[in-house]
Amino acid sequence: MAGRFPQNPTAPARATARVTGHVPAPRTRSLPLRPGTDLALTLGPLRRGPADPTYRAARDGSFWRASRTPEGPGTLRVTARNDVAEARAWGEGAAWLLDRLPALLGAEDDPAAFAPRHKLLAAVHRRRPGLRLLRTGLVLESLIPSVLEQKVTTDEAYRAWRLLVRKYGEPAPGPAPDGMHVMPDARAWSLIPSWEWHRAGVDDKRAATILRVCRVARRMEEAVDMEPAGARRRLELIPGVGPWTSAEVVQRTHGAPDEVTTGDYHLPGIVGWALAGDRTADDAAMLDLLAPYEGQRHRAARLILLSGRIPPRRAPRMTPGNIAAL
Repeated sequence: MAGRFPQNPTAPARATARVTGHVPAPRTRSLPLRPGTDLALTLGPLRRGPADPTYRAARDGSFWRASRTPEGPGTLRVTARNDVAEARAWGEGAAWLLDRLPALLGAEDDPAAFAPRHKLLAAVHRRRPGLRLLRTGLVLESLIPSVLEQKVTTDEAYRAWRLLVRKYGEPAPGPAPDGMHVMPDARAWSLIPSWEWHRAGVDDKRAATILRVCRVARRMEEAVDMEPAGARRRLELIPGVGPWTSAEVVQRTHGAPDEVTTGDYHLPGIVGWALAGDRTADDAAMLDLLAPYEGQRHRAARLILLSGRIPPRRAPRMTPGNIAAL
């Protein structure tokens, strides 16, 4: 059974620590961007649903991110104008976030390496020139929500992430938008009692996988220094972390342009429909269709998703489960 311990006793203190009053001056950094970089497209994979407490796209065009870095919690605010990014950061992790800002905004990505071989991809590539593949350098913040997304609807996964981060994380440092939180650290995740996983709609299998991940959190974070294939092997040593989950993680942690997601319920049919009119394509057929893009298969799949060309629905939507009601 996942989680046998009471709620983290430090959580109430953390929650009350952020009060209105003096806000420390932020650390700042200006960064030239690759011409045409689109921050919304680039940072979009970090957003886990419309109410994600760790990510916010503001009406003024700024993007906010609350992260747990190796140096502590931090809040990052980024805006872009005339191919220059202006960033501010608060909290113990502020310097870490600013040091890694270029990678986060796609400076290590090479979009010129992609050569479209289908009319659809050529058109999307032309319409969306600002797509860059980000690199966060943080494993747990991608791994835990990816585990929550296993075998359930996205709405169920997003709800679980939102509830658990808000309850067991801590308010984002600095003048972050209301409701923003930094996700719990590994110990806090491990102290979540079983009934709280249940209330969040997380079954024992996914909860147990997250607990196993948290027991070896340091070893998981070491994967950022490996090549994507080696990082995936490291992640998949954990029972419950398979190829689908490891691909979803390294796409974000490493900016890996070739690590295409397999085992997905929808993606093979979307790729098959977009490139060959085959809505019944499986993983093998999808990989065959993406073979001309070897080295850039994840980018190709991202562009296909951005095209909006999906097969017409023939069956009703999957009915969300309600574990909390059992």
